[in-house]
Amino acid sequence: MRPRASTKLRDPTMEMLNNHCGVTRDARGVVHVAICNAGPLNILGSPVTDAVREGLQKLASDRSIRIMVLRGQSEKSMIGGADIKEMAKLDQTSAEAFISRLRDLCEAVRHFPAPVIARLPGWCLGGGLEVAAACDFRIAAHDAHFGMPEVRVGIPSVIHAALLPRLIGWARARWLVMTAENIDAPTALAWGLIDRIAPAGGLDAEIEHLVNALLECGPEALRSQKALLRQWEELPLTESVNLSVKVFGESFLTDEPTRLMRAFVNRKR
Repeated sequence: MRPRASTKLRDPTMEMLNNHCGVTRDARGVVHVAICNAGPLNILGSPVTDAVREGLQKLASDRSIRIMVLRGQSEKSMIGGADIKEMAKLDQTSAEAFISRLRDLCEAVRHFPAPVIARLPGWCLGGGLEVAAACDFRIAAHDAHFGMPEVRVGIPSVIHAALLPRLIGWARARWLVMTAENIDAPTALAWGLIDRIAPAGGLDAEIEHLVNALLECGPEALRSQKALLRQWEELPLTESVNLSVKVFGESFLTDEPTRLMRAFVNRKR
């Protein structure tokens, strides 16, 4: 199936952090980061990968950001995949450099301090799915498609494909990376690869619903919770439990727990 033609997202309020990373902000602390000037499918060649990573690293220190939505500049995809034309010219040394760049971009997404929502229209393949897996939430259009086609072009799925067994289980991850077959949005939802499917024309409304839910939460608590989740992914259970005690105590160094708990108690009276 070929992706349909689409119109680029044109927002006069977009701030270009560099040639491939555009940002729009609102008064609530919600930022939309768009991957720009990367072709109709938002393909990740080395210049694009580096530029988007640099943009995210610059934004990571901005504590006014409460939520980030990651998107492509077109409605064909958030990220269609890595640049096969560039990869076809690689040797062992340059291949390791290429994939290290993509790893660093995924890590910039995975460790971004605020919650990150992947906006997923159209096609999400290979490196694009790895970036999506590094996000905290994945909201897809009703006609989105997902796949890991690397083995069909002679390379294994690597780096943040390692997140897939954690998200969908070993059997389904094995199916994606070893058959290279695409799955549709309902299958991705049933597998746990995505969190929600938006109805036709309703992708941004579905994302806004999630944004509003997150905005109801304490911003410092959400940042702490995300950091804990990232550590829980890698630590043994007992260590994860004990680590949480300190983080819980540190949350009271701000007025957020007292303020929000008092508001909750007063609302219940």
